[in-house]
Amino acid sequence: MTAMAPTRTESDLSFLLDHTSHVLRTRMAAGLGEIGLTARMHCVLVHALEQERTQIQLAELGDMDKTTMVATVDALEKAGYAERRPSSTDRRARIIAVTAAGAEIAERSQRIVDGVHRDALGSLPDDERAVLVRALNRLATEHLAAPAEGAQSARRPRERAN
Repeated sequence: MTAMAPTRTESDLSFLLDHTSHVLRTRMAAGLGEIGLTARMHCVLVHALEQERTQIQLAELGDMDKTTMVATVDALEKAGYAERRPSSTDRRARIIAVTAAGAEIAERSQRIVDGVHRDALGSLPDDERAVLVRALNRLATEHLAAPAEGAQSARRPRERAN
């Protein structure tokens, strides 16, 4: 005897958000890969340019664990885009300083990121675009602002390293 599947009473929001997020990440990775960056490298550069930040602060902003952050900064240093320096406010802390070449590549990478977002949103009529962005902002800052306490996987899924 075959059991009947339960009737869905709501749209599968998890699938819709996961799928569109996955496709955006792959498009972002492809675009940034053309200039030799990853999304994490872009994230670190942009946030480090905003103000003096430690490696720990940048890791939190980019939702990266310590190991991933160290590898990302190592790659940025090797490329000549960033360097670790003593903090001007805490002599025990090290900040990530963006080099002139890093600032230039961050400008290029931001144009790529903006283009990916513009293309995605541009596929919608203006009225739907505004509603979608407003609704997602509301979810991200209100009802879905923080993961459930005690959840098995409180962190976002990580990209697989190849």
